[in-house]
Order: sequence, then C-alpha cells, then structure tokens
Amino acid sequence: MTAAVLLSSAYSSYASRAIAARPELSERIAAWAQAPITRARIDARLAELIAELRKTRATEEGAPLGEDALRCVLRRLRTEVFCAAMERDLAGTADVAEVTGTMTDLAEAAIQRAIEVLSADLEALFGEPRSADGNRLTLGVVGMGKLGGRELNVSSDIDLIFVYEDDGETAGGSRAAISTQEFFTRLGRRLIGALAEPTADGYVFRVDMRLRPNGDSGPLVCSLGMLEEYFYVQGREWERYAWIKGRLVSEQDSDAARRLSEQLDAIAKPFVYRRYLDFGVIGAIRSLHRQIREEAQRRATMRPDKADDIKLGRGGIREIEFSAQVFQLIRGGQDSGFRIRPTLAVLRHAAARGLIAPSVCADLSVAYRFLRELEHRLQYRNDAQTHALPVDADERARLAASMGFADYAALMAVLDAHRELVEAQFDQIFADKAEAQAQAADASGGEAVRAGELWGCALDDEAADEQVVARLKAAGFDAAGEVHARLSAVRRSGRYQGLPERNRERFDKIAARALDAAAAMEPSAKRASTLARMIDLLEAVSRRGAYLALLNEFPAALDRVLAVLSGSRWAAGYLIRHPQLLDELLDDEAIGSPFDWPEFKTSLRSRLAAADGVEQQMDLLRHAHQAEVFRILLIDLAGRLTVEQVSDRLSELADSVLDVAIGAVWQQLPKRHRDVPRFAIIAYGKLGGKELGYASDLDLIFLYDDPDDAAADIYATFTRRLITWLTTATGAGTLFDVDLRLRPNGESGLLITDLDAFRRYQLREGDAANTAWVWEHQALTRARFCAGDTQIGREFEDIRLRVLTTPREGEPLAAEIVAMRERVAAGHPNRSELFDVKHDRGGMVDIEFVVQYWVLLHAAHDPELIRNTGNIALLREVARFGLMGADEAETVGAAYRTYRKLQHQLRLDGMEKACVAHERIEQEREAVLKLWQRVFG
Repeated sequence: MTAAVLLSSAYSSYASRAIAARPELSERIAAWAQAPITRARIDARLAELIAELRKTRATEEGAPLGEDALRCVLRRLRTEVFCAAMERDLAGTADVAEVTGTMTDLAEAAIQRAIEVLSADLEALFGEPRSADGNRLTLGVVGMGKLGGRELNVSSDIDLIFVYEDDGETAGGSRAAISTQEFFTRLGRRLIGALAEPTADGYVFRVDMRLRPNGDSGPLVCSLGMLEEYFYVQGREWERYAWIKGRLVSEQDSDAARRLSEQLDAIAKPFVYRRYLDFGVIGAIRSLHRQIREEAQRRATMRPDKADDIKLGRGGIREIEFSAQVFQLIRGGQDSGFRIRPTLAVLRHAAARGLIAPSVCADLSVAYRFLRELEHRLQYRNDAQTHALPVDADERARLAASMGFADYAALMAVLDAHRELVEAQFDQIFADKAEAQAQAADASGGEAVRAGELWGCALDDEAADEQVVARLKAAGFDAAGEVHARLSAVRRSGRYQGLPERNRERFDKIAARALDAAAAMEPSAKRASTLARMIDLLEAVSRRGAYLALLNEFPAALDRVLAVLSGSRWAAGYLIRHPQLLDELLDDEAIGSPFDWPEFKTSLRSRLAAADGVEQQMDLLRHAHQAEVFRILLIDLAGRLTVEQVSDRLSELADSVLDVAIGAVWQQLPKRHRDVPRFAIIAYGKLGGKELGYASDLDLIFLYDDPDDAAADIYATFTRRLITWLTTATGAGTLFDVDLRLRPNGESGLLITDLDAFRRYQLREGDAANTAWVWEHQALTRARFCAGDTQIGREFEDIRLRVLTTPREGEPLAAEIVAMRERVAAGHPNRSELFDVKHDRGGMVDIEFVVQYWVLLHAAHDPELIRNTGNIALLREVARFGLMGADEAETVGAAYRTYRKLQHQLRLDGMEKACVAHERIEQEREAVLKLWQRVFG
C-alpha cells in the first residue's frame, strides 16, 4: 500500500503536503485507489465524513450540519478524491474519461449537498421560496463548460449559472418574508463561499460566474423569464457556444427541480440550436478563437515561462473542442444526435454522419486524450489550473517520466505530432478560404477580376450604365445589357437595401465572385443564364445569413453551385426551393459514394426516433429525400448516370422513404393494435415501372391484411395520416405528390383496400359490377410492391400474376386498348407546333400501350412478359417470342430511350412538357407509328 501511495506523493507537491498535514490520508488514498471512484463511493464517503465530524464535535444526528462544518467535510472529501484519482491515473488504472468523470461527480455531489444544507439554513430564517401561484421553488445550478460536459479536469474552475423558475416570495420564518430573487441571491453567494473560499483545509472548487447573463455586471441569479428575454434580445454567438454544454447539476428529483429542468431546456435549446443549418457560426467561432489566441499571446509576452500552452496554443485542447462543437452549432437544430456534450462523443457522431473521415475522428480522439492526460500531469504537481509546459529541466524530466517517456524530447516529439494534426484539422474547418481565394484572384488579375469588381458602386450610378455594359461585354458576357439590367435591379431593390449589414456584406462578396466565375465559364452562351440563376438563388436566401455564410466560407461550394446552375434550370429551382441542400455541396465523397438504401433507412429511422415531435419528423423525411435527390442530380449532371440509372435510383429512393414513413406514422397512431402494421404500398405508373423522374408524382394504392375486428377503421385512419405525411407542405417543402386514382373503383373507391377484396376485384370474382376494367389490367403490367409488409407484397405479386396470365381474346382486347389510347390523347391535347414526346401519336404512350397489349395477350404463354423489367427489355422479349423482329425491337426500343432522354433533358431545363421540333424525332416517330399500324391496324 505504501509504495502505491508514493506514486502520488512522490510526483505531486500538493499530495505530499496534504499527506504530511493528515498522515491518515495515505492509507485512505490507497483504499480509494483500489477501484474506480464512483458517485456512490463519493456519496458514501461524504456521509462518513459528516458522521465523523458530528462525533468529533458532539453534534446530534438530526441537528443542522452548519456552514462551517459543511466547508470542512467538502474540502476534506475533495483532497481525498483528488489524490485518489491522481493515484489511479499515475498507476495507469484510470483513463482520462474516468478521471474527468470522477471530478465531475465530486463537483455535483459537493454542489448538491451544499445547496441542501444552505437552503435549510436560509429557510429557517425566511421560509420556503414560493412562486406567485404557491409552488415551491428551488435554485437551479447550471454547470457550464467542462463541468456541463462531464469533462472536468483535476484542478479546474467550475463555470456556474444560477437560475430559478419564477418570481415570488418566501413563506416567512423567524424573519420577515423576502423576494425569491433576494433569497436565491443569498443562497448563491453562500454556495460560492462554501465551495471556493480558502480555509485551513483548502478549497473545493474555484467558481467562475462570468458566463451568466451580462457577466459580472448582471445579477448573480436570474429567473427563467429573464434568461429567455436575455437570449432573445442580447444573446451572442459565443454564448450559444458556451450553452452547448450547459446542464443542471443541482438536485433534480423534486417536482420543483423537474419543472425547472424542463423549462430551462425549452428556453436554452432553441437559443443554442437553430432549426436550419447555421454556417454563420464558423466566422463567430473563428473570431472567438482569434480573441482567445490574442489573449494567450499577450499573457505569453508577460510571462514567457507560460508561453507553451497545451490548451489555448495552436493544436491544443481548445482547437479540438472548437472543431467538434462547430458541428453542433451548425447541425444540432436538424440532427438531435449532435445535442450531446462530451467532445469525443460529438466527434464520433460527426464521423457517423460522414462529416469527418473515421481516421480523422480517431486521430483527434487520440490527440485529445493525450492532451488531457498531459494537462492532468501539469495540474497534479501543485493543484494549479495551469496548461503551460514547464521550462525547468527537472520539472520537464519529471513530467516526461510521469507520461511514460524516457526524456522530455521524446515527450515533445509525440506532443508536437498531435498538435500538428489538430492544427491542420482546425485550419481545414476554420481557415478563411474565401479570403485566401480573393487574395489569389487579386494576385492573378485578368478580365474575371474586373468582372467581379463591377458588383459595387458602379451599378448604383445610373450615369455609369453605359460604361458598365461595355465592361461586362469586355468581360465576356454576350447579353451584357440584360446582365446589367438584372444586376442593377438587384442592387437598387428595397429587398437588397434592407438586408442586415452582415448579410449584405456576404451577399456582395458572393455576387462578386459569381461574376468572376460566370465570366470565365465556357461556353459563353451559359454565362448570362448561370449568373441570373445565381442571383435568383442569392435573393432567395438573402435573409438567411447561414446560407450566405456557407457560400462565403466555402468557395468550393460556390463553384459547385455555379456548375449545377449552369447545367440545369430545374436544379436551380430545386436549390431555391430547398436551400438547405447547399450543405450537400460540401461533401467531397457524395458523388463517389455508392447508394446504400438499407443503411439510408436505418440511419433515417434512428434520426426520426430521436426527433422532437411529428413536425420535425416530417421535416427530417423531407430533408433526407431532398438530399438524396440532389445527390442523384449531382452525379447525373457529372455524366455518370444513364437515364435508366437515374430512374432506378429515384425509384429506389422513393421505395425507401415510403418504407420508413410507414413505420414512423404507425408509431404516431394512438390506436395501433400491433407493433408492425399489416400494410403495404403498391406502386403503379412511373414508380411501378421504375421510370421515375425528378418531379414525377407517385401512383399508389394501399392494401392491408389484418383479421382484427377494427382493422378497417384503424387502417383507414392510418392511411389518411400517411398521405398527410407524404403530401403536406411543411417548412421543409413537400415530399411527394400522390395520385390515388388507380385504386379499385377509382376516386369513388375506398382509400385503402383489404387484400381479399382487392383479389376479388382484380380477378372478377363475386359481383359482376365490382370488376376491374381492362385499363386497370394495363396499369397492373407496370405495378409492383414497393414498401411495407413483404407477405402482402408476395400476395399482391401472386394476384398480379393471375391477372396478367388470364387468357384473353385478341380483337376485343385490341379494341379496348385503342379506345383507351384515344381517350388519353383527347385528355392531353397539344396545341403547339412542337411534338409532345409523351402524348402525341408516335410517342412514348403508343409504345407503352403496344407493350401492355402484348403482355396482357401473351403473358399466359410467355412468363418472361410478366416481369416488370421496363418497356425496352419487354420489347426484346416480345421479339424473342416472335411478335416482332429483333431489328424492329431495337429500333422501337431506341426510340423509347431517345424519348426518355429528351424528356429528362427538357425536365432539367425547366420544361413542364417535353416538346421538341418534329424534325428532331422524325425517324423515331415514324418507327413507332409503323409498329402501331401493324399491331392495331
């Protein structure tokens, strides 16, 4: 035992002095160090110390402990725990997490016991503090910083904020009643004294109250109402950063404490976490870091022996904390997984979300643990809150040995490697990339720079209009007059003039850079349209400083925005409607990463489960869907997907989102009678045929198969809610447009159908009036199970098989198909001079109807026709079956592919209908009309 104790007493001057003052402490430390120092052990030892003190002072068991006695036992407890934690750390039996957890438990135990004792003293004088409505009130102690994050170092200050629920009065005691403000102020002052004032036994924790509203000039305690008003009116970015780790560390088991905790959470959460992606915090944290560094450098100048600071210096602890917490401030409003306090847990979540590489997370975590371990070694020596490496040679040798190194040089080699890595990662996040790019552009000169310089006073001066137009033309804009008119209109608009100053500054920088980039774009015909779309986007997000900050902080994101805008008018509109997608442009791996739909569903379900209510769940579904659509779009614009592959990915995405939505909505259903619904979604049309486009609606029907007596009502209610989730416009936009007209009996039919009823309807069983029409069987050729209960899906596929293999006579079926084609044509008149590639005769619908006719007529003899493999593959199968020649199948298939490509391209160009000049598709149209004539006469 003695040898073990000497680890701490030999290394630490503080421990050596403490043991000399209390010889029995050596044995106590050795006993403590045999096992992890848990909160239960701390509480038990505190009770023992109180009992010992009562015995020494001959105080009765039930008598008040008294403030002097409280100070004595808390300080003795602190000495024991501090030395025991040091002992375990130096012996290698406790890691950093255990040491910081032990110190946090000690702080919480001390705070809670001190409030208990001191409140009793004050209540004996003034009575219980009560609100205006008579509820008992309690003092809430909010632990900030390392205490809030359960990362308290061994010789740390504790940052506290004192709050209480509401204003009122005490009940009165031996003295007159006082206000709750005064009561809790007195209690707060006594609490600080009990913890921080030095006595013969030392202190417990130094207390820092400067993080409270208005700092040292503000009241010591504040009501929740005052705190909320302060957040709303005066709260600053650095306070959002500070409140990330804020949590109640006072007692939380009483009704008063639970009310206080719930209300505090409701006030602090929206202050810290914005509902949108908040890239504006990058500049704020950069500024805060700069101030901290400047203060550290000032101190270093005054105290050269403190210059090498492992906390505030480059590559130090603070840079790791900033690197983690910036993700929380940017994304915590949308991803509740970031609303956690420990630094390493934040890094792990960032890695899980793909925001940092797993290797970066691992390296930062190793560096953080090393720096925190080194921090503790520095503080063990004299129980001093220091982070400065020693300059004395003996101290350096002692420090290196305590860290397991042969000498100080070996220690510094490892330390410098960690700091270099941390510094590089911090700079990657926080370096002012926009400023660096601007300086590079200034140095390079050229026409593009002059184009960017036009966004300024020249546009505000009407007398200079001709000169600006000439300069725009010289910079490479063919439609210089139109560009000038657009830019001038924006600069002179009330919307732009009314922007907050910070937003306008960011707007100006982005617009100037966009002018530079557009002027250099090839072909030149794209320059004006791309710039116009960029200005539209900037105007749309101009009052959302976070999005302007993103584009300003990340030049690469702006470059990608311009690339997307130049490639697609539809993409421009999609970005304007969903500006949070700008975040996707930061992900360098998005284009290269494979689509993993099972992982997508797993991740989305976990995020929905952690969401704050239905509204946020609906928003999360929309954000997830929009992000994946945008990723598909980026890969598409990069030329890495065929039209068929785009449709496959969009269809797979829709299937996945529908499947997740079923589970999420079912969990919100109050009357659900089983954990998993016996419910399935059947896709028809474009989704059914896996030919979904970027703006396609979903043709769906809903089936259930559940013997419960109330199943019909339960699933009807569920389906209505599901449709609401899918179609309602929220702050995040819409999810899908859903068409339900293909359900049995169409718009007059039930919203959801029992599986047996669907079977009877499709197979013409029972009442002859309740039968499916041929056009419904046509639709069934492009139908498939897409989400929900797989057993119902298999049953549906069996019904579909039986319907499609039903023997049919050719002439009556052909007449039905031709009549339906005429009705479709009548419903989609084309009054333009152009050719509608979908609905005009010789277009896509003709091919689809021919294929559907052959499937219905011949599937009974050719099972391959039943497979929902798409029209081009089915044409090849029909040729193999002998209904058309292989060359004709390839010609018509190529025509269909051409039509789909045109439809896709025109959709990306913003066209609602795909219409082209007749000469552009003359050969394709002729081939399709020839096939139609041959099949139907």
